Amino acid sequence: MDIFADAAGFRIAGLPLHPLLVHAVVVLTPLTALAVALVAVWPAARRRLGWAPQAAALIVAGLVPVTVLAGQNLAATIGYTPVILHHEALGLMLIPWAIALLIAAVAVAVGERMLPRLRRTRPRWALALHLAIMATALISATGVTAVTVLAGDAGARAVWGAV
Repeated sequence: MDIFADAAGFRIAGLPLHPLLVHAVVVLTPLTALAVALVAVWPAARRRLGWAPQAAALIVAGLVPVTVLAGQNLAATIGYTPVILHHEALGLMLIPWAIALLIAAVAVAVGERMLPRLRRTRPRWALALHLAIMATALISATGVTAVTVLAGDAGARAVWGAV
């Protein structure tokens, strides 16, 4: 039996892929955002978590667009309604936020490697760079979590709203 019954239709064993992927996005995205925020502001978390936040951010940045594509395919199959269009719009908003989270995670890792050397010479801009990296991480973590919650809520309302 072929795993992808219809590769172009985003299905696994005949089931639409979107509802399966959504669960991974809804769980992994806020956890990754929390990890990126923690490593941005807490040095002990950076040492303990290592490269896990960056790896998770890379996975989220790849998983979100695939989930959106699978959702668009599912919507084309079942039909567009106002609640589905709203959910789709929020899902599309999640893509740039996931990319921003990845950029912030990488910036935190690069800053962690670069800033200790700069602290020895203490240039004035090193503190500003450190604060900018922290702010970017916190803003992207907050934004990606908020949009994930909004998109998830809109999706749940699209599915269960009439129940």
